[in-house]
Amino acid sequence: MQLLFELMLRFTLGGGQRRFTRFVALASLLGMMLGVATLIVVLSVMNGFALELRQRLLSIAPDLVLEAGPLPQATLLSLSSQVETHPDVVAASIMHRGTVLMRRGDRNRGIKLTGAPEAGLTRVASLEGHLIAGTVEAIFEQPFTVILGADAARLLGVGVGDEVEVVLPRLTMTPLGVFPALRTLRVSGIFEVGAQPDAFEGFVSFATAQRLFAAAGQVGIQARVRDREQLQEATTFMASLSPGHSSVTDWRDSQGSLFTAIRMEKLTVGVLLTSVILVAAFNLISMLTMSVTEKRSDIAILQVLGLSSHRLLTVFLGHGLMLATVGIFVGASLGIWLSLSVAELSMWLERTLGWVLFDPSVYYIAGLPAQLMWADVRAVVATALVLSVIASVYPAWRAARIPAAEALNYV
Repeated sequence: MQLLFELMLRFTLGGGQRRFTRFVALASLLGMMLGVATLIVVLSVMNGFALELRQRLLSIAPDLVLEAGPLPQATLLSLSSQVETHPDVVAASIMHRGTVLMRRGDRNRGIKLTGAPEAGLTRVASLEGHLIAGTVEAIFEQPFTVILGADAARLLGVGVGDEVEVVLPRLTMTPLGVFPALRTLRVSGIFEVGAQPDAFEGFVSFATAQRLFAAAGQVGIQARVRDREQLQEATTFMASLSPGHSSVTDWRDSQGSLFTAIRMEKLTVGVLLTSVILVAAFNLISMLTMSVTEKRSDIAILQVLGLSSHRLLTVFLGHGLMLATVGIFVGASLGIWLSLSVAELSMWLERTLGWVLFDPSVYYIAGLPAQLMWADVRAVVATALVLSVIASVYPAWRAARIPAAEALNYV
């Protein structure tokens, strides 16, 4: 085994190779290094964007919603208390939500209004941490007040203290005929999460929601769980509380298609960038093939000295893997370092060059987020090693098949 290792080192680091062969070997090493590093960095950046988007979209959205139907408020409160007893549930509250049309002058906007107690808006929806104007308490101190998303408020042209007219999803009977129900709400707060809810969400107190929607809208329980990826037990428990006329939905029902698309995009980009590693593997094939051609006489001498074809195959497989492993190790180290530093590097580039890489008014973020996942690193390294092994097989097999007598004729 020591002899085989020494032969691998001699073929990899020893002299006697032509300049072009060394150039191809260097190109293969650099290609493997850049391919691995680039793939790790890009996957980390995509993970960072997905995490940022998830935190923004789900920060004010409940993880689980039990639509319980037209039940009395006392029954709903009892169900909410039972939901909170589950160990996976952090907080739960009653809720009443529906869609309305808000009008301010000639401007109209469809808004999804959610009504809940104060605990539901602070512990389940985490609304308080995203307010940029007003307070959560204001909608409970004064009826018929609303907290709007920043984009919705901007599109309607309203601020704190302004009034908006709300067209409700129910009809009003008058002597003149049937008309849609109208109500005036006062804006008491504005929130901003930097994502789609800013343009389509609004929050009111539970009492206001009941008076606005009456029997319309969705009534039920909303809950936040400890781990958004582990919802099965809590979902089953909530469904069992009111089996006759209830349905339980989670955040994946409303936002799951978006995150599925992000995962598919990540997979697609990963496959495309793997082609860089594949090109480096083809360079490895070229380098090893030229190396076998140059060292035919050395191979013949080793065969005459008793080195079997199997061991010779092992030597050239190790020769290719040794070169590829150096590129993979350096590339993985560089990719990990860049993934951990990409946010600071992007900010440094903005300060140095005076560029704005990500305009917050357009992208909602001011930097380049990244989240290094070791599972991605292992997958990239394993893929690169597998491709390197595959690339080394043919040249190694060719070296093992060289006839010793024929090769020695040219010594």
